[in-house]
Amino acid sequence: MEVGGIIESNWDEVVDNFDAMGLKEKLLRGIYAYGFEKPSAIQQRAIIPCIRGRDVIAQAQSGTGKTATFSIAILQTIDTEVRGCQALVLAPTRELATQIQKVVVALGDFMNAQSHACIGGTNVREDMRNLEQGVHVVVGTPGRVQDMIQRKFLRTGDIKLFVLDEADEMLSRGFKDQIQEVFKKLPNDVQVILLSATMPPEVLEVSKYFMRDPVRILVKKEELTLEGIRQFY
Repeated sequence: MEVGGIIESNWDEVVDNFDAMGLKEKLLRGIYAYGFEKPSAIQQRAIIPCIRGRDVIAQAQSGTGKTATFSIAILQTIDTEVRGCQALVLAPTRELATQIQKVVVALGDFMNAQSHACIGGTNVREDMRNLEQGVHVVVGTPGRVQDMIQRKFLRTGDIKLFVLDEADEMLSRGFKDQIQEVFKKLPNDVQVILLSATMPPEVLEVSKYFMRDPVRILVKKEELTLEGIRQFY
C-alpha cells in the first residue's frame, strides 16, 4: 500500500521517472514530446510489470493516465521491423478506440509504429487494406475486430499483447461472447492487460478465464489528479 492510500497492489516496485524504466530511446522521446514529465501513480506502478510480460489487472478510471500506461507497454514490446499485428486493444466504443489509437501513434511517433483503429461504422474495405499492408497495433471495438479476424484480414499469429480497456463497460454492453471468440484466436502465451473502473463479478470471471497470476493494481479515486487528466487528453 502506497503512502497516502492512493494505490493498493500485490506489486511493490515503484518507478517514479520514465528514464529509470529501461524504455527504448525513441519511445522516451515520444513520451516527452507528448508533454509527459513524470509518470502518474498508475504508470509508476504498472508500466514495469507490463513491460516484463506479466498479466496485469488494474482498476483505474479515466484521468489516471491508464491509456498511456498500456500504450507505453505496447510500444516497448513490439518490434517495428516485423510488419504484422503484435498488439490488440479492445475498447467498448468507437470514440475510445479512436482516442487510444491516437495516443499510440503520438507516443510511437519516433519509432514509426503503425496503428489502425478497427471500428464499426467505418469503411470495411479501408480496414481490410490497412490490415493487409500490416500494422503493429490494432485498436478496435469487439464486433469489428472479431469480423476482421474471421475474414482472415487480421492475422493473430504474431500478437504478443492483448489489452481490454474499460472491461466493465464492454461486458455491460454485451460484448462478452465476442471478446471470448477473439481471445480464442490469440496465441496461447499472449500477455493480457485488463483495465476497468469497477470490478463486478463478470470482470473478475473474465480475468480468471484470460489471465495467469496477474499483478493487481487499484488506483483510488483521489488519484484523479490534474496531471492524470491532462495526460488522458
